[in-house]
Amino acid sequence: MSGSLDKSTPSSSVKVEADRATGMSAVDDRWNALMTAAQNGDDRAYEQLMGEVSQWFSRYFHKRLPPAAAEDATQDALLAMHVHKHKYQANAPMTPWLKTIARFKWIDQLRGHVRSPESLGETDIPVADHGPAARAAILLETLLSEVKPAQAQVIKLVRLHGATVEEASNVSGQSPSLVKVNIHRGLKRIGQTISD
Repeated sequence: MSGSLDKSTPSSSVKVEADRATGMSAVDDRWNALMTAAQNGDDRAYEQLMGEVSQWFSRYFHKRLPPAAAEDATQDALLAMHVHKHKYQANAPMTPWLKTIARFKWIDQLRGHVRSPESLGETDIPVADHGPAARAAILLETLLSEVKPAQAQVIKLVRLHGATVEEASNVSGQSPSLVKVNIHRGLKRIGQTISD
C-alpha cells in the first residue's frame, strides 16, 4: 500500500545518532591512521594528530574548568598521550582512549584545586555545578589510593569508564589476564578498606 508507513525507514532521531556515530568513526579512523604513521616515524602526521587532538582536549577541558586550569589540563593530557603513544594500538577507536586520558587529567586538576582552592580565585566556571561529582571523584581517588597503581588504573578504565579488558590492556600495557587479576585484587582491597 502506498499510504502505509515504511517500517524499514529509520526515524529522524535514529538517523541523527547514526550520522553522529559515523562522524566519530571517521574521526577515529583518521586519527588512527595518523597515529600509525606517527608510530612509524612520520613527524608531519604526528604534528597534525597532536594539533587536532589538542583542539579536542581544549574543548573538553574548557567546558569543565576555568581557562588557566583548562590550558594546564590540555598540556598534561597531550603529554600523557605523547608518553604513551608507543603503547597505543590503532585497531580500536581513539576517542575512548582520549576520553580516559582527559578524565584522569580533569580529576588531577580538581584534586589540585581542592588542596589549594585559592588557585581558582574568583573565576566563574561556565558550566553547571559539578560539586557532587567532584566530591565523589575525590572520594573515589582516596579509595583507589589504597591499591597498587596498576590496579587503580585498570579499575578506572574498566569499571568506571566502561572500557573492555582488551582496551584496558592496550592503554595500560598489562596483559588481558593481568588486567582481570588486578581488577579483582584491587576491588577486594577496596572492599576491605571500606569495611575496616
